[in-house]
Amino acid sequence: MTAEKRIPLHILREITNGFSEHSRIGRGGYGDVYKGVYSGREIAVKLLHVDTVLGHDDRQYINEVGNLLKVKHPNIVQLLGYCYEIQNELIEHNGANHFTRHVYRVLCFEYLQGGSLDKHLREESFAPDWSTRYKIIKGICEGLNFLHSCEPPIFHLDLKPANILLDSSMAPKLADFGLSRLFGGSHTHVTNRVVGTEAYMPPEFIKDAYISHKNDVFSLGLVMIEIIKGSSGYSGYIETDEVGQFTQKVLGNWKNRIKATSEYPLEESHQVQICIDTAMRFVEPDRNNRPNIAEVLDILSKTETHIPKRQLHFPVILFSRSKGENQQRLPHWTLLEAAAVASGDSGGREEMQRGVAQWLVQ
Repeated sequence: MTAEKRIPLHILREITNGFSEHSRIGRGGYGDVYKGVYSGREIAVKLLHVDTVLGHDDRQYINEVGNLLKVKHPNIVQLLGYCYEIQNELIEHNGANHFTRHVYRVLCFEYLQGGSLDKHLREESFAPDWSTRYKIIKGICEGLNFLHSCEPPIFHLDLKPANILLDSSMAPKLADFGLSRLFGGSHTHVTNRVVGTEAYMPPEFIKDAYISHKNDVFSLGLVMIEIIKGSSGYSGYIETDEVGQFTQKVLGNWKNRIKATSEYPLEESHQVQICIDTAMRFVEPDRNNRPNIAEVLDILSKTETHIPKRQLHFPVILFSRSKGENQQRLPHWTLLEAAAVASGDSGGREEMQRGVAQWLVQ
């Protein structure tokens, strides 16, 4: 950790009004996030919980900060500073005053005006054109590929729309590496701790607590599905359990939209098809059948050959906060699929695909 990135605790308290409710902009299992202004710049201040039950000990914190300081990529939220201070604080317990040792661990990131992707996916006005959604998908892939390409690789392990932030030009940035780890050797790992969000966990983690870069690939597939599905136009019930028929329904809806908004309907429709096919490959129950992110980026890049760069640029869109706080319903079939795989059910893959199709049209 470098001294120039260390921000004293008393300054963080000052810019967040003592970590007040008014300054808080987010809450999570590993810490609360506050908004403040430091050196003339808005920042997000993540105050990590002290609760050692979650495993956020000193070693984990030091590793996390070390990882984040190495990460510099347009599609990764930038770490601007950190704080690690131990203070003796006077508290009252059973009518007597005692000094207690309190460890403060804080991470300070760039603040993004657009907020998290999950807050926008359900909005009717969100990214009606395919080019914007494609650029979000491509940016997420670029960021994740960068993490996996680090030496040793960085696994996110909690990739979901809530952990993907958007800037004012709709560029996506991966956030919240509170659960990330560095692994060496075979780049695989078995853990006895629950990490991540259950709805986005792959079968091998649910069954065997097995971790590899393919965990992120599986989660990415579900995120892509949510982005492609959109907030409208895909709510009708499809009376079929064939994924192929469902994907044609999604593709058909996008073709109609693209025809009305794009100068390159054939090329963009092809991109939709490729992204749908890719997402389905990402959520394969057998991790060995899931492609690597780098491989998929090559495929995606080839679809851009005949589309001018100006068509691929993000439009500048004003954000509007959703009034409702209800989150999109998440798939519950991962647990069922894990049980099927564990029992040796040869129909596990088909069951998983049917579950995906049913969730997509809800």
